[in-house]
Amino acid sequence: MISNADIGLVGLGVMGRNMALNFADHGYVVAGYDTDSEKVDTFNKASEKNVGGFGSMKELAAALKKPRSLMMLVPAGKPVDAVIEEAVPYMDRGDLIIDAGNSHYTDTERRIDKVAEKGLHFMGMGVSGGEKGARYGPSMMPGGNEEAYERVKPLFEAAAAHVNGEPCVVYLGKRSAGHYVKMVHNGIEYAVMQLIAETYDLMKRLLGLDNDRVHEIFGQWNREELAAYLIEITSAIFSQPDEESSNRLIDVIADEAKQKGTGMWTCQDAMDLQVPVPTLDMAVAMRNLSALKKLREAGQKRFPASTRAFGGNREGFIQDLKYGLYACMILSYAQGMAVLSSASRTYKYNLRLQDVARIWRGGCIIRAAILDDISEAYTRQPDLDMLIFDDKLREVLDRHMPSVRKVVETGIGAGIPIPAFATSLAYFDGLRSAWLPANLIQAQRDYFGSHTYERIDRKGTFHTNWNEG
Repeated sequence: MISNADIGLVGLGVMGRNMALNFADHGYVVAGYDTDSEKVDTFNKASEKNVGGFGSMKELAAALKKPRSLMMLVPAGKPVDAVIEEAVPYMDRGDLIIDAGNSHYTDTERRIDKVAEKGLHFMGMGVSGGEKGARYGPSMMPGGNEEAYERVKPLFEAAAAHVNGEPCVVYLGKRSAGHYVKMVHNGIEYAVMQLIAETYDLMKRLLGLDNDRVHEIFGQWNREELAAYLIEITSAIFSQPDEESSNRLIDVIADEAKQKGTGMWTCQDAMDLQVPVPTLDMAVAMRNLSALKKLREAGQKRFPASTRAFGGNREGFIQDLKYGLYACMILSYAQGMAVLSSASRTYKYNLRLQDVARIWRGGCIIRAAILDDISEAYTRQPDLDMLIFDDKLREVLDRHMPSVRKVVETGIGAGIPIPAFATSLAYFDGLRSAWLPANLIQAQRDYFGSHTYERIDRKGTFHTNWNEG
């Protein structure tokens, strides 16, 4: 049985087991623990000699070198608190507990203070990349005590994905910074997935393209500037056969998308920070709408669809879809980065957004070629107010926003829902409008509620006794 292990992992499901084997591949000794004895047995049958599973927290703690580093890969919520309660009695002052699940950042804040009472360090670390990423190199987003992070830095840098020789992991900031960044990562993920789904909808219902053609188009896009993990897997999805029928698998999957909450959390906190993220909001809303299958079926009967046939240049419109999707993806990243910028100031994370973009370039779900340009934008101007105000990215949007307009006009005209494209366009147009009709909203609020208003010709707040009628 192993001893003096470099790190202990709690939770030996697929993610935990793969992460342990990843560490082991790089020469580190890994101890594991799970309440499920079968998972412990499977872990112990791994071919690597420097991994070992234990059936109790006490045995796991005894197998770790001091100061201990204990990493949890368990579902967010009560399971995390349960592991902490179980682990703390066997840990000593200065030991480190790492939550590598998708915990809400406020829970991480609470847990940091709780274990600090025992003299322990607590780190919230977002991990992205799924099962394959955990095994061969994820993107990791750690936050918490920087000195404690230095202890596990060599392990994480070895196990992380690498892009151009750089590990996709970096210390992000104090306290819950890591889990906050992962939360926003997932919010952007929701937005990009919705945009891709709408692109597919237009290809299928408007252009009438078959699965082979859709597979081909997304595959070609992934070899160009639109290259991204989500584009790559989208192409692969359309060529996957269904083992139980003669259909493609995509055609027998129900049109009801679920969610675990991280995208919603991003939108909720963005509202608290008063940062607009309309594309992310719409992506969450559309998942909720997709779940209302019976309601949508009833709606189709009451308001029969009258989708207009496409009468334009098909290949030209496919190009507009490509560049429109590209532009809207940039706007989605910009909205996420705006949330991170505000949160960094509000919660005193002191995030370096160029680092965030850099570690997202590999391993994670939203990795994309455009992240090189995003990282460079923040390197040139770390205090950039709005990502798309960077000169290089502004030029990209100048070229491609006309394609977004064509996609929105065509989709709306055909009666096909494209809310993520439409809200992205509205967000862009709002950002470039020096004047918005919010003066009327101020007047209305003062009229019905005496909420006061501000003027453009002098400072102060004012109230008017409005004339009735």
